[in-house]
Amino acid sequence: MKVQYKQVSVIAPARLHMGFIDLSGALGRHFGSIGMALNEISTRLTISAADSLTASGPVSERAVKCTRNLCQTLKVPESVAIDIVSAIPEHIGLGSGTQLSLAIGAALNAYYGLGLSVREIAQLTDRGARSGIGIGVFEQGGLVVDGGRGAATTTPPMIVHMDVPEHWRFILAFDERGQGLHGKQEVAAFRELPPFSQQEAARLCYLLLMQGLPAVAEQDIVKFGEVITELQRSVGEHFASVQGGIFTSPEVAMAMAWLEKQGAVAIGQTSWGPTGFCALDDADKADELVRQLQLKHADMPHLSFIVTSARNSSANVMVN
Repeated sequence: MKVQYKQVSVIAPARLHMGFIDLSGALGRHFGSIGMALNEISTRLTISAADSLTASGPVSERAVKCTRNLCQTLKVPESVAIDIVSAIPEHIGLGSGTQLSLAIGAALNAYYGLGLSVREIAQLTDRGARSGIGIGVFEQGGLVVDGGRGAATTTPPMIVHMDVPEHWRFILAFDERGQGLHGKQEVAAFRELPPFSQQEAARLCYLLLMQGLPAVAEQDIVKFGEVITELQRSVGEHFASVQGGIFTSPEVAMAMAWLEKQGAVAIGQTSWGPTGFCALDDADKADELVRQLQLKHADMPHLSFIVTSARNSSANVMVN
């Protein structure tokens, strides 16, 4: 197969998974979720010609496995080198697996001129089994809501896409001692969960549609934050039995409670954690709160905090 370019580079943004909106499945669709792309954390990689498949940089083993599987499925040569410049940290709620798979798929797609869509790549790499947020932010960036999985769903459809106000900031709290549930543990956890109330799912959808999303359009971070905090509380209580509480990390929970007292909104945990998040509409205040958190938790080196912003654009695929 003819190679189209000398090399292809991809930047795939990390994402916040802000919660599921229907865990009841009462209408025949399961999950449905809201999430957002981030600017400051991403997976960046380049592929170029090589005698055989090689990878360098973080998560190189996982990248080789993913590339090999994709090349075999697509019936294209494995003779590529993958240089991973940066990788989203694994299993902490930022969508590392989906973004790596889509980045490699997008790179191979351009390199060999295959003409595949992001959705087709996601299907080939088995992404979107529950949430479609990672696929949505790769495609479009911004804030996205997916419509969950129905009987005939291949990848969850995106039903909302909105730009996030540029001045909004999001504080992330990390606990390096733990990882969120993933793989077989995640599958088992979903099996163990009790039924979710259809009435509660309806309430959450109502809050999101008639308060949360209009608040984003009108740049009302307080109203948006109220909905996300309530969504996180409800879903977090549902997951508490399998993740040890509303937050996976008690220390992250304490930090988020303190941030809420300082005026932060949209308090939650992304995916299975342990990463927590919150929102503010003042970049200087966000920076100052992170500085204070670092001082408050100086005796807890496993905790760290950063300020991020929303990315209102899709993943980048660059060729030369």
